[in-house]
Amino acid sequence: MSQILLFNKPFNVLCQFTDEPEFKGQRETLADYIQLPNFYAAGRLDRDSEGLLLLTDDGKLQHKIADPQHKQPKTYLVQVEGELNAQAVGQLQKGVTLKDGLTRPAKARKVNEPKWIWERNPPIRQRQSIPTSWLELTITEGKNRQVRRMTAAVGFPTLRLIRIQIGEFKLGNLQPGESVLQTI
Repeated sequence: MSQILLFNKPFNVLCQFTDEPEFKGQRETLADYIQLPNFYAAGRLDRDSEGLLLLTDDGKLQHKIADPQHKQPKTYLVQVEGELNAQAVGQLQKGVTLKDGLTRPAKARKVNEPKWIWERNPPIRQRQSIPTSWLELTITEGKNRQVRRMTAAVGFPTLRLIRIQIGEFKLGNLQPGESVLQTI
């Protein structure tokens, strides 16, 4: 049996347990939240992204979750700049051409701002004359900063990115910095 830790990674937290020596003590890392020995992240989440991060003490499970060959679908809530339209959603569903190639088709749909969402610290930048909208996006690959690049490519820059699901594992009601341990 393996153990997996579901962690709600806050904004501005590095997805590693140690920082570069020149930044020591200046930036938060996973070590500020997780004290379990021998647990390692199964995949990554950028410093400026929030939400579900899986950690495990089982190397084979870590590899299976993180390996692109296993195509674990990852679902995100994305706040974008502008009023998201059907054409942009359709492009995301078909696949978007990025500098490193065409993305796989994604599941994409415009959603209302989630009522359960926590305040981000610091808040996103707001422009009074430009509205924002929310998108639920599920991808099955993990190119570097892919979701941000996809939304920008269809004309809607990402302002906030929250991962809510990886495969069968869901963020649920975990608040930023909280975690729950599961045996699988």
